[in-house]
Amino acid sequence: MDKYSLKIGDRTLTLYIANDLVLQSSGAVIAQMGDTMVLAAVTYKRADQKNKRDFLPLLVEYREEAYAAGKIPGGFFRREGKPRDKEIIYGRAIDRSLRPLFPKGMTDEIEIEVFLISYDMEFEGNFLGAIAASAALTISEVPFNGPIGVMRITYKDGNFIPFATNKEVEEAGFDLVVAGTYGKFHMIEFGGREVPEDLILSALEYAIPNIELMINLQEELREKYGKEKFEPTKLIYPEGLYEDVISLAKDRVLDALLTPVKGERNEALDNLKKEIISQLSEKYPGMEVEIGDILYNYEAEVMRNYILENNKRIDGRDLNQIRPLYAEVGLLPRVHGSAIFKRGETVALVSTTLGTKEDVQIMTELDVEDIKRFMLHYNFPPMSTGEVKPLRGPSRREIGHGNLAERALEPLIPDEDKFPYTIRVVSDILSSNGSTSMASVCGGSLSLMDAGVPIERHVAGISIGLITSGENYKLLTDIQGMEDFFGDMDFKVAGTDRGITAIQLDIKIDGLKMNIINDALQRAKEARGEILDFMYKVIEKPR
Repeated sequence: MDKYSLKIGDRTLTLYIANDLVLQSSGAVIAQMGDTMVLAAVTYKRADQKNKRDFLPLLVEYREEAYAAGKIPGGFFRREGKPRDKEIIYGRAIDRSLRPLFPKGMTDEIEIEVFLISYDMEFEGNFLGAIAASAALTISEVPFNGPIGVMRITYKDGNFIPFATNKEVEEAGFDLVVAGTYGKFHMIEFGGREVPEDLILSALEYAIPNIELMINLQEELREKYGKEKFEPTKLIYPEGLYEDVISLAKDRVLDALLTPVKGERNEALDNLKKEIISQLSEKYPGMEVEIGDILYNYEAEVMRNYILENNKRIDGRDLNQIRPLYAEVGLLPRVHGSAIFKRGETVALVSTTLGTKEDVQIMTELDVEDIKRFMLHYNFPPMSTGEVKPLRGPSRREIGHGNLAERALEPLIPDEDKFPYTIRVVSDILSSNGSTSMASVCGGSLSLMDAGVPIERHVAGISIGLITSGENYKLLTDIQGMEDFFGDMDFKVAGTDRGITAIQLDIKIDGLKMNIINDALQRAKEARGEILDFMYKVIEKPR
């Protein structure tokens, strides 16, 4: 295998071209740091006009092989089974890093498989997997507006450490994973012990030149190994369809969007769609998918223009206005602690259960068999969105959102010598209209205090949205569901009045510049302070 190395600080990143090993893939690359090696392979299936779709079917799968750490899997079968929570969380992070860079409207099936094949217990597979996946896409036939660079950064003794090890992150209490291109960021995941905004911004600035070095290396690989990109498949509209749909919808879409209640708004938009499909079915038979796609994009355009032109949201709020808040604690008589947290139409019922040492969770990770005494589980039942579907095991979304809320609260959990209990927090989402993970953080903090867990301060979370038009942009505090669907960003920030404990950035555009991230963090700080003031009025300190 041909290999290429890049030195950043005292770390060396090596990329191996693995096309001669994974022969049937479109592109394959192995990324190595230390003795950790991750293989990423890209495959695709071209879409056709017979089986039409109006979305990008991108599948990112991350798996950790037990042999990578010199282990044989436990259990009766002695082989890897369903993905562990860690694998799902890492896969979701890789997905969020890459997804914004595929061509808009592309409908071809893409699968990215990422395997941890050697593990030294120091360098993690999340950032290496994202680098390997980016490089594999870059040299493949798949259209991709990358490459990207990805770093894991920590902060110790006044210095940033690039490609931080697990031990360095644990000692520092600062864990930042960031993906980006030239001067723009696509994915941010952060967990830390009440870290100030300025320090996080400095870490992002530190990442920029190092990310560019990784991109330059992958551009070199593209020049030498890159295959010709195929033209992405997109929905084709028959002549006249777009104009006919817009003529029927243009005078009614805004009225439907301005319906204040989520359920009524969705019903109005659904009825409009059904009516337009019925009216055009004879002239354009079999065009339901195309009509739905045109309407979706037009609804997004109308909502975005309304916000940009009026500095108002479709529910009447100002851009920096939080929806009405409601909370109470002690609602459930037979549990150790409970809370209801409501923000607009988003409602979380959160409970806290205390147990003994026998109730700890034993984590069978590749590096060590760890003990977990604080856990947060997030449930998103169909009733929360008014849907009808069967209840199954936890989805990837539920695992990801639960992990984010857990990371936000974990730094405030007292050490075992101060509070020798196992703690389980469960957030059941009763109604969803945006930012349920951040509602889980707020409700979790309230229920912990209600249970008598001696956390020193409340933790609150908020999501900041974004609408862009060229260089013009508007930030939206406390986004609702439609502002997430039609907007450009979901920037979740959680923390206390002293600093940030968790961040997760999810975007739909080709990257965020530092000025937008800076403004979003400041907006989140203001909103977090307002929510914390409200929470302290509900319960000021642990019972």
